[in-house]
Amino acid sequence: MVEKNTSSKATEIPGNNQDKTLSVLSPKVNIQSILITQPRPDTERSPYFDLAKKHNIIIDFKPFIHLEGIAARDFRKFKINPASFNAVLFTSRGSVDQFFKLCDDLRAKISPDTKYYCMTEAIALYLQKYILFRKRKVFFGDGTFKGLTEIIEKHRDDERYLIPCSDTHKSDIADYLRKKKYEFAEAIIFKTVPLELIEKEIRKYDMVVFFAPVGVTAFKQNFPAFQQKNLLIGAFGPLTSQAIIVAGLRLDLQAPAPSAPSMTMAIDNFLSSKS
Repeated sequence: MVEKNTSSKATEIPGNNQDKTLSVLSPKVNIQSILITQPRPDTERSPYFDLAKKHNIIIDFKPFIHLEGIAARDFRKFKINPASFNAVLFTSRGSVDQFFKLCDDLRAKISPDTKYYCMTEAIALYLQKYILFRKRKVFFGDGTFKGLTEIIEKHRDDERYLIPCSDTHKSDIADYLRKKKYEFAEAIIFKTVPLELIEKEIRKYDMVVFFAPVGVTAFKQNFPAFQQKNLLIGAFGPLTSQAIIVAGLRLDLQAPAPSAPSMTMAIDNFLSSKS
């Protein structure tokens, strides 16, 4: 259940089957610039660049957190061998990068038959950076915890699951697997470190878009008394949306939605509706 905050003018988070504006009281802003709180895409073919060109706006990229991977010698103390698991659960692109880097450091050879369960399609597609993408081996949900558990149930075949995670991870997935009596292990393979932010730099943008609760946490740690004013805030995923509202901020845009399964589509629709 979402905690209500009377200091903000945000509505409650809609369900995944709903597709409507979240904040009817959002300020009317002529959007000229958007800050995406993720690393800049590796390819110039990213839909973000098409979006910027279509609407003649500036889109910049700046993560609010830094991931520090655990050293192989320290990980060995946990006595977990990644190669002994035939399924891996990913909840972020960062966990993908850290997992395969650690495997290289450990010289752990991951079987090509390993199955990968991903929170979103974007994470699943990102796996192509490290593996040969095979539809029968890579599965993805809709960005929700329920969506992830549904694909686990649908494709389960006596897997042993490994959950690469950070030192600030939530235990939802582990609790679910434990309740189902599935064989699994959580592996803390990286630390989430908030980056130092400058409010003046944030204020240059008309909209800031978050993709994970830890990004919202980093933002609030930098600016505990932040006054949102005319700054629009977007979120990808219900957990991120919830984190924004609990932090006392106004949520102006949320994805995924039926008409906008990706954040770029959600922003495109939002900008088109304002033009």
